[in-house]
Amino acid sequence: MTPITVPGVEARLLTFLVSALIGGVAIHAGARIVSDARGYAHAVLTALVGALVWALLEPVPVLGGLLALIAWIAVVRWRYPGGWLRAMGIGVAAWAAAVVVLAGLDLLGVGAVSALGVPGA
Repeated sequence: MTPITVPGVEARLLTFLVSALIGGVAIHAGARIVSDARGYAHAVLTALVGALVWALLEPVPVLGGLLALIAWIAVVRWRYPGGWLRAMGIGVAAWAAAVVVLAGLDLLGVGAVSALGVPGA
């Protein structure tokens, strides 16, 4: 019996996993720059939770983007020690790291991925 496959599912799953890992790298880099960094796995989980919060709040009419950004910063604040300013610093540093990583991958011809869990990257 041959297994049932859906065309493109493997590619989408791989894109999701790579994007989550890139988001984790960016958040981990941001946390190492601004705060007491925890492990890489902690950063990947933070990226996944942040992406989920963003996906739930961003579609809200009128204020969705602002609510999603505040909630994303709240997730970073919850997952890393420090206050709101430190969480915002981690976010800015994570965004910058994600932009650099994604630009490097684009130069290598890998343009189908994103930095899951890092808004605006």
